[in-house]
Amino acid sequence: MALSVLYVLLGILVVIGIWQLIVWMFEIRDKNRKYRAAASFAAGINKPVLVAGGPWGAKKARHWFNKPAHGEGDVCLDIDRMAIERHPCAVVASVTHIPFADNTFGAAFASHLLEHLPTVGNARQALDELNRVAEAVYIVYPSRQSIAGWIIPEHRLWVWQEGNNTYLQQRGKAGAVEVHHC
Repeated sequence: MALSVLYVLLGILVVIGIWQLIVWMFEIRDKNRKYRAAASFAAGINKPVLVAGGPWGAKKARHWFNKPAHGEGDVCLDIDRMAIERHPCAVVASVTHIPFADNTFGAAFASHLLEHLPTVGNARQALDELNRVAEAVYIVYPSRQSIAGWIIPEHRLWVWQEGNNTYLQQRGKAGAVEVHHC
């Protein structure tokens, strides 16, 4: 009997693991597709790409394995110097106050950034800034199907997109959804 329960629990864990692997693969595919679209759009109008949220992230492991999370863009902006370390055009600044003139960039790419901001107001300000400095904005965010998206304590917002609308919701506050048109 105890062995049967153990097998059932093991089976459940395997299914959850496979499900999360599939979710993760779809997230990576979406991130890479959006980065390529941002780079292509910017190249098409002969302007640089801004990457908001450094490709190296805050974890040392990416440096050890020399595996950035995504493309580095022409200019890279982050509040954490380690996230943009070794980038030739790195800028330490907040995405809510981007130190560039209007339409400096062809495209801005923000990957797994907005959900870390403390409030919906901060995320709205970040979106306004990204839209101010770039002609096109590409946003990547964790899927609600991702367990990591639920349990990472630094994730303070839910972010999702439908069509040209970006939705922002403070975690833990049901019903309060803001819409930003990109």
